Amino acid sequence: EVQLQAFGGGLVQAGGALRLSCVASGISLDKYAIGWFRQAPGKEREGVACISSVEVPGDTYYADSVKGRFTISSDNAKNTVYLQMNSLKPEDTAVYYCAAGWGLIAPAMRIMPSQFDDWGQGTLVTVSA
Repeated sequence: EVQLQAFGGGLVQAGGALRLSCVASGISLDKYAIGWFRQAPGKEREGVACISSVEVPGDTYYADSVKGRFTISSDNAKNTVYLQMNSLKPEDTAVYYCAAGWGLIAPAMRIMPSQFDDWGQGTLVTVSA
């Protein structure tokens, strides 16, 4: 059984930083893409960042809205994927979810987000102005 646990959200001022963690069980990270998605109130879910070693070790994808500010990484020994979020903006406020997609490459987040089948619970990130 695939289980994903996301945590690390909180309240931070604009310009601050947070690190989210997604702990995976029941899967091997070298066979899955792990993506971070977010959903703000009244908005559609957005793919934020993805990492996959299915084809290229440590391949990553970032949405334009977070490039240069967010960094996704993985620790396969801990089966954990991290999302380091720097220079946070109020518009980054959302519930953040991690999700797993078997056999996907990182850009799959943009072109086939529906292929991420397994989801963790969300963690709320609130950025105050």
